[in-house]
Amino acid sequence: MSYNNSNLGSGSRNARRNVSEFGRTFVVMPKGTHQATIVWLHGIGEKGSRCLHPVLTSTPLIKWICPSAPTRQVTLFGGYPCTAWFNVESMSEDACDDLEGLDASATHVANLLSNEPDDVKLGIAGFSIGAAVALYSATCRAVGQYGNGNRYPINLSATVALSGWLPTSRNLRNRVGASQEAARRAASLPTLLCHGQVDDVVDCKIGEKSAQTMYSAGFQNLTFRTYNRLGHYTIIEEINDVCSWLIACLGA
Repeated sequence: MSYNNSNLGSGSRNARRNVSEFGRTFVVMPKGTHQATIVWLHGIGEKGSRCLHPVLTSTPLIKWICPSAPTRQVTLFGGYPCTAWFNVESMSEDACDDLEGLDASATHVANLLSNEPDDVKLGIAGFSIGAAVALYSATCRAVGQYGNGNRYPINLSATVALSGWLPTSRNLRNRVGASQEAARRAASLPTLLCHGQVDDVVDCKIGEKSAQTMYSAGFQNLTFRTYNRLGHYTIIEEINDVCSWLIACLGA
């Protein structure tokens, strides 16, 4: 286990004044042969050092990278400052997406993965707002660029989203369908979405619609699972399912 003070790709030059730099990054090295690296993104108000379930670290061939989000004012919480990967206006479909914050966080995550060995498979996973960044990164991988038009550099092999939602979902189908290469990348990217049926923070219907939007846009290798009596948190059944899915998907 180790910590790094990492500000790679923080986008701090263009960040708003109410956003601090990215926090410390927590790393768990694999106990066996290094076959995959996954960045795990925490929820609002959390830190990288406290977000990884112990069961996940038992996967012996996966290296886990757990960064910490910047502290920013979150509109959903009345402007209260807390760690968040981007600003959330509301959970309404009509809410504006914080594209600048999404791009900054997705770039930071991509930079964390950029120095991994060429023979290691790469993935992004997260919970709640972290899941939103993971799914946004998946769309960037498919389209080949961030929302700001810069090239997306990472060849993702897996995306996992727990209790999250898909940002910038409008026109996703058109963006993916704009080129055969984008459609091919979307269809080949394994994606797992899990959601609690009694989630009172991010309604299960939001997660389900996110899965439907991605699937209809061409993410055909997508799995959506729900859990009875699960709220906005994780349970061992869900985490075990994630481990099994990752092992099957990544061979790790």
